[in-house]
Amino acid sequence: MSKPATINRIKKSLDKRYRAERRFQWFGRLSILFALSCLAVLFTDIISKGHGAFRLTHIETDIVFSTDYLAINDALDQQAIEDANWDGLYKIALREQFPDVTQRKERSKLYQLLSSGSGFDLRDYFLDNPAVLDTTQSIWLLADDDIDSYYKSVLDGDPYIGRMSESQQQWVASLIENEKIELRFNSNFFTNGDSREPEQAGILSAAVGSLLTMIVTLLLSFPIGVSAAVYLEEFAPKNKWTDFIEVNINNLAAVPSIIFGLLGLAVFISYFHLPRSIPLLGGLVLTLMTLPTIIITSRAAIKTVSPSIRDAAIGLGASKYQVVMHHVLPLALPGMLTGAIIGMAQALGETAPLMMIGMVAFIVDVPGGFTDSATVLPVQIYLWADSPERAFVEKTSAAIMVLLTFLIFMNAFAVYVRKRLERRW
Repeated sequence: MSKPATINRIKKSLDKRYRAERRFQWFGRLSILFALSCLAVLFTDIISKGHGAFRLTHIETDIVFSTDYLAINDALDQQAIEDANWDGLYKIALREQFPDVTQRKERSKLYQLLSSGSGFDLRDYFLDNPAVLDTTQSIWLLADDDIDSYYKSVLDGDPYIGRMSESQQQWVASLIENEKIELRFNSNFFTNGDSREPEQAGILSAAVGSLLTMIVTLLLSFPIGVSAAVYLEEFAPKNKWTDFIEVNINNLAAVPSIIFGLLGLAVFISYFHLPRSIPLLGGLVLTLMTLPTIIITSRAAIKTVSPSIRDAAIGLGASKYQVVMHHVLPLALPGMLTGAIIGMAQALGETAPLMMIGMVAFIVDVPGGFTDSATVLPVQIYLWADSPERAFVEKTSAAIMVLLTFLIFMNAFAVYVRKRLERRW
């Protein structure tokens, strides 16, 4: 074969290989672009549905704190304050604001302009400002969830009627005309626990429950996982028993999370008789779930430590324990912490195992300790997503935004810790 023919064959072969390489690179770029597009669609959908939950509709009412009506002669009389008819105050204010409403059925609909918890808000306002007795105060009270959804849809230019009657639509139009209705920051979302009324529901109890559960999980899973990893990697003899343990650890990492919930139900509740729906129990279950992840990542971090470090320490007379504690662990610590944070982030987003142990209960009060009834953010999101009220759609998406923020922060923190503590040799 002539030399030019050989050169042409080599050139065609190289061109073919280069084309294949370019196609592969484009496949990679398109895959990344597709993943980012899906992520953008997801975040856009969540934010578009959830941003409205951070603002709620309020209605201005003129409340008369009458001594005769409330039967409060002393502003410091706690019993009289508790017994007072606070609901009647905002009902009187609404009747005076709309004097044409005289029929009983229409008045019932009129009262539904405001949240059913307005009476408690007025009581709290009085407790904070006892000097308002026998005065008239202009107070912005929380609107009902149906009014809130309707008013927001009117502002968006696409009115959503829902369960609104024609009379209620007219009253809202009158409030808009008189500038007696507006959107304000929804502090209840961050300061209240769960509620049957969407406008009063918040994530505080679920957030505190998640925090307490994560504290238990971290305090148990990290030291146990790291200890197990160090023993298996540095001290355990290489035989069939350690091989059996390693295989089972790898298998446990792939077990569906709901299985750990069943294990917690069978062991911690049925055998040890721990109460359901408490952070301590949730932390124990999530510890079992995150241990395989922490052990595997910790072992991988230990393996990255150069053997020369161990040899040098042993050559200088250090014991095996000293080599591990003074040299191997400090160098492997960034990888261990990264694995632990990623495992904790996974545990923070888990729902199925916690539902199996009863953390799906309706919790209003904020838990004060590890043995108080509690729920967690993922379960709270599940409960709200299953609620029929339209306003809970906003709550669900807003809670997802908060949960994603925590997860992104934890993963970013893991990257920061790794870069900050990483040592090079």
